[in-house]
Amino acid sequence: MSQITDVKNVVRSKPNGKTYSSLHSGQALRKVSGFRLDYGAELEKGIARLQKVIAANGISSSISSRWLAVKLLEGDAGIRQQVSAHEGGPALVEEAQRAAVHLAEHFGDDVDTLVADRRYSWINALVRRTITRPENQTASHSDRIDRIVTSRLLGIPIFFFAMWATLKITADVSKPFLNWVSFVITGPITNWALGLLAAVGLNGTWFASLLVDGVIAGVGGVLVFVPVLMALYFVLGLLEDSGYMARAAFVMDRLMNALGLHGKSFLPMLVGFGCTVPAFYATRSLENQRDRILTALLVPFMSCSARLPVYLLFAAVFFSSSSGSVVFGMYLLGILIAISVGLILKNTVFKGKQASAFVMELPPYRLPSLKSIWFHVREHTAGFLRKCSNIIVVMSILLWFAMAIPVGSDSVFAQTDIEHSLFAHVANATAPVFRPLGFGSWEAAGALFTGFVAKEVVVSTMAQIYDTAPSETQAARGNFVQDLVDIGNGFANAVVDTLKALPLIVGVDLREQSSQEAQTDLMASVRNSWQNISGGHGALAALAFMVFVLVYTPCMAAISAERQEFGSRVMWASIIGQTALAWLLALVVFQGGLLLWLE
Repeated sequence: MSQITDVKNVVRSKPNGKTYSSLHSGQALRKVSGFRLDYGAELEKGIARLQKVIAANGISSSISSRWLAVKLLEGDAGIRQQVSAHEGGPALVEEAQRAAVHLAEHFGDDVDTLVADRRYSWINALVRRTITRPENQTASHSDRIDRIVTSRLLGIPIFFFAMWATLKITADVSKPFLNWVSFVITGPITNWALGLLAAVGLNGTWFASLLVDGVIAGVGGVLVFVPVLMALYFVLGLLEDSGYMARAAFVMDRLMNALGLHGKSFLPMLVGFGCTVPAFYATRSLENQRDRILTALLVPFMSCSARLPVYLLFAAVFFSSSSGSVVFGMYLLGILIAISVGLILKNTVFKGKQASAFVMELPPYRLPSLKSIWFHVREHTAGFLRKCSNIIVVMSILLWFAMAIPVGSDSVFAQTDIEHSLFAHVANATAPVFRPLGFGSWEAAGALFTGFVAKEVVVSTMAQIYDTAPSETQAARGNFVQDLVDIGNGFANAVVDTLKALPLIVGVDLREQSSQEAQTDLMASVRNSWQNISGGHGALAALAFMVFVLVYTPCMAAISAERQEFGSRVMWASIIGQTALAWLLALVVFQGGLLLWLE
């Protein structure tokens, strides 16, 4: 009979988070074969029966048959796959599955949970027998904090407060730097570019328009939000380095159970707040395919950092006094939608399928390391900037050409009337679909279409549509040294305003009125345009637009990752389902808001 020779190379911990004995080789297993953990009468009977089948098939001559029997009963996918590849293996796997079902019915729990429980019970008993603790020993600082942070009553409210504080810092506290970067890009950088073009005799050409109205306006419209993203990454790094993120997964385990999942499924969702692409890959940590697919269908509802610039733009324009709360509301809405969709899927498509158990170790609390947090901020910000340097630059150039090619005119690259461009012509064809949602214009439709490439491009597209870059005649020909002085002064003012904005976390506003109401040229253009296209209900249309951006299909890179991990069927179900749900929810927001407004 064939023998398994490569079992010793399997991963040393199961994907469901339960850690087991390290495996170095079959020989090492034989050396410690004098020790045998008693799993209880019923489990031992099942293990013994499987050992007989294993011995009869001659599979386990190089490894412990008992170890192999336990792994098969636990449902270890890797071991089952290796066993099935050998003669007599499929019958052995089938027998193990029948035994596992019988034991699960007898105990009312999965075998892997039962095995883990016996192991932890043995470890606990061993610790109690061998370790002597002082009679007056007090609980550790981590234990005392966990009694509050992970309690049934306060755990979830504390988690949502942490999220609220994070987004309050992101949206409101960092706003002065947003205005400073906008000034630098639309002022000095644009002036320097125009001056350079004039020096080489290219001012007034289509290339000058491509550089200023295309690349600088498009990429600059997104780079404005880099300080905001840095603030987000800083706070998330602070929470992770302190040890709270593991508690968040533990706390959310109770909520995940209602969806037929466990706390470990929340970890990919937590990753999804940064980027949907690694969130899909993070589902590999889940043991069974059922958990992976259900989690993957819920991950896109977590607002990735690429959606944040869209939220911030419209929140700052139409809800400036409470932009942080509005952004937090969008993140919270995403979680609520994921819960609702999860409940529906649990009771329909995944009805009757049980989720696996969740075991994890909580690290002790510690003071965050500034070096570690800075590394977190730097790496994530660099990743965002790399995306700006390729996807957004390419999309900005393509959009400029699409906006420069007229329909029904021979004046190519004139860019005198964007409304009659190829881009506007194509976007106009889909605009009626969004009219009931309050944003049935070619500008909004075109921005959503380009958002499929990357959600940041929504803002970039609007920056080009509304042409916020100053023209040659409008641009101030300032002195280079004076520009540098203005940049330095603007940065210093941004630092002061940011420090004044810190008390906003507890509702205290120390900022001057002028700094509170400061808006970029893009924000002013968006306000005027959306008031017109929505019939005077710009704020309501903006809210519906944000809800649509939150729910509709993620970016092209995320779709590619989803197809790679779960196949075309799951990918198309996600694309069609999310887009339809986005349209429906945006409709409810706008039309429902109009009804309430009329009342």
